[in-house]
Formats: sequence, structure tokens, C-alpha cells
Amino acid sequence: MAVILHSFLPSIQTLTSPIRQRIPSTSSTRSPIISFPKCCSQSQSIKDVAVPRRNAMALILSTCIFSNSAFAVPSVGLLEYIDTFDGYSFKYPKNWIQVRGAGADIFFRDPFVLDENLSVEFSSPSSSRYNSVQDLGPPEEAGKKVLKQYLTEFMSTRLGVRRESNILSTSSRMADDGRTYYQVEVNIKSYANNNELAVMPQDRVVRLEWDRRYLSVLGVENSRLYELRLQTPENVFVEEENELRQVMDSFRVNKVNA
Repeated sequence: MAVILHSFLPSIQTLTSPIRQRIPSTSSTRSPIISFPKCCSQSQSIKDVAVPRRNAMALILSTCIFSNSAFAVPSVGLLEYIDTFDGYSFKYPKNWIQVRGAGADIFFRDPFVLDENLSVEFSSPSSSRYNSVQDLGPPEEAGKKVLKQYLTEFMSTRLGVRRESNILSTSSRMADDGRTYYQVEVNIKSYANNNELAVMPQDRVVRLEWDRRYLSVLGVENSRLYELRLQTPENVFVEEENELRQVMDSFRVNKVNA
């Protein structure tokens, strides 16, 4: 899914890693299990049982639900993924699953909220060499390039499609490994006409297709530029912000022994 900053990097050669080492936390990983309760009486209002998505499972097990909507299983902690061959590590929600062949070096997604995922990509040292993330310029400049790359990826040939984008924040932080990382957050909305071939304007009604938050963390090591990329719907981000920021803060680039 993610392709790192083509607007200011040469093309990235995806490396096939012979070994992947995943180091889980001490708690075991279990597959999400959903139990469906019996329906309750129609006299109970939906408002009485309305809760945030994160509390949906607890509600399902304790009370009745009228809604036909699918509930995402809440995350119950983080696992750590360490790639010793390519030189990076990060934490991810333990109920997320790895998807192979997604185009990135590593790709995880929420098994229930399919628009929510993370990936890592990096440049090739044979085509570009970096000493530090400051080689990209200040965080504000890096943010503009990140947004430009997102918009390039989401270009569409469909009639009536338009995108609205906004850089929400750019920042620089020094991690406990002594390296500097850039963090970029952007919002992108996609709109489309419900009938793009209609002749009359009133027959072409614009609707919102999706509204997403994109969070990127950039770091440099081994003469490579690494990017951790998180994608999540805006309404989900509101509920999961603390956990997603833990994922961002956990990203590290590590020295690879030649």
C-alpha cells in the first residue's frame, strides 16, 4: 500500500527479507471471538445501549443490541515486531493481522476495520544515501512532500472524483535511541458524484466516499529513509488515538550489521 515519498526519493526497491523476527509480549495472542446475544425487547431504546466502538464487545456480552452494524473487536494491548535484517521495529495492536503481498515491506491491518492498517517502507541505499532525517529539510517541508505523495497515490481517473487534503501537524522528536524522527499527520477526504455521467447538474449529487487520517513517522539509519505509515478512518481515530500514538512513538530504526 505504502510507497515512500516518491516525490523526493528515487524509486524504492522492495527487499525480500529472508528472516522476520517477531517478538510478542508475554501475554498470548488469541483470535478475536464475537458472541451474539439474544435480542431484547423492542421497548429498550438504542440510546440506552449506545457506547463507543471500543466498549462494544463488553456491551454485547452484557446486554442486548438492536443494531445490525458489525462491531470491531477492541484491541487488548500491543505486540512488538522486530526486523533485524532490514533494521526497524515497532509495536502494533495484537489483534491486527499481517497481510503478505501488500506491496510494502511489512503490512498489518485491523481484521474488522479494513480501512485501518499500518505499513513500513524504506529507500534503497544504492540509489539514495541519508545521514539523518534532517536531510529532508525541516518537518514542515517533509510534511508537504508526504502529503504530495499521498495525493499522487490516490489519483483517480474516475469522473467527478475530487480529494480534499490538509496537513494537520508536523513535528520532530528525539527518541530514547538518540535518533531524531519526524512525525506528519494529514487528513484526506474523497468525494464522488453518485451519477457522474448525468447530463443535468442536479442529477450529479456529490457524496463523501471516505474520510481518513494518515500518520507517518520518518527516520534514517543504514543510509536509508524509513517510513512507518498508519491509516485509519477519522471516526475510528477519535476512539483509538491513544493507542495509535503509542504505535507511532514505538517506531525505531536500527543499525544493520554488514
